[in-house]
Amino acid sequence: MNETIQNNLNYKKYIIDSRLKYFKPHTTKIENSFAKEISYSLTQDSKFISPKFFYDKKGSDLFEQICSLDEYYPTRTEISILKTIQTQLPLLLGGYFRLVELGSGSAVKTRVILDVFDKIYDQIEYFPIDISEILTESSELLLKNYGHLSITGIIDTYEGGLEFIESFDNKKNLILFLGSSFGNFSPDEGKKFLEKINAIMKHEDLFLIGLDLVKNKSVLENAYDDSKGITAQFNLNVLSRINDELDADFDLANFKHHAIYNEKEQRVEMYLKSLVNQSVIISKSNLSLLFQKDELIHTEYSYKYRLDQIEDMMRKTGFDIKKTWLDENNLFVLILVSKI
Repeated sequence: MNETIQNNLNYKKYIIDSRLKYFKPHTTKIENSFAKEISYSLTQDSKFISPKFFYDKKGSDLFEQICSLDEYYPTRTEISILKTIQTQLPLLLGGYFRLVELGSGSAVKTRVILDVFDKIYDQIEYFPIDISEILTESSELLLKNYGHLSITGIIDTYEGGLEFIESFDNKKNLILFLGSSFGNFSPDEGKKFLEKINAIMKHEDLFLIGLDLVKNKSVLENAYDDSKGITAQFNLNVLSRINDELDADFDLANFKHHAIYNEKEQRVEMYLKSLVNQSVIISKSNLSLLFQKDELIHTEYSYKYRLDQIEDMMRKTGFDIKKTWLDENNLFVLILVSKI
């Protein structure tokens, strides 16, 4: 890779061994970006925090716990779909592909695809992109299980990772965006994000995306407000992260997790609700904030889709649908697309 590109993107390269290396923006860039975004989002009339900031080490661990909850259907449903398509993937690939994954996390679902690659390729290249340091841990575990695997991790935002991939080389990529993370984007943001992916893709590349479908309100609200309170811990943890990294003084006992399904907008809405009138200082963002009792901080939207909406969205962002897979209960869908 061109050294100038690395430097321009402010990446630092870490070589662990011959099979594992990763790139990460310099710490000052990460901290400054976090402080800048929080300074903007918490001074709007309707306060919000981007869901990408959920995933520090503790947040990532909590999300893994969420994925195993009875109420949280997306993970197990998507894994079941992935397992049913394992025999079909080699026919659809038709040649060597490198694996690129957006939001790789602990790479549980990735293993289903790696099992396919392990059978059809002598060597596997995997480029996980994740904003969390959990990427390094999951990568080391994967290397123990896949002897022909080499990993180049990018610890950055989706957008930063995609720009990195675009400049890397000319090999064909199978890009994965699993889970329901796409639903975190508003319709306009989602359209722009799909256009971004389309723009960096080569004509030979493929893109496999998971999308959560519209369903019963109670099923959705239970999935995002579980009986064990793990999702509440996950949501509140973003305030702990701001306390730790930006020298803030949020009192977590003064906030409560709040999640509802907005049927008109087809989205689950997650908030942190202030339980009292209170003030908060965020030193590294130079902020002094006032919260009213019952005031909400929006932390996540999770949009749900109908199949006709998905097909229309893909067509309008320059994609051709190669294959669609659903689970038997029509809870979730995986779609394989290429550039038109």
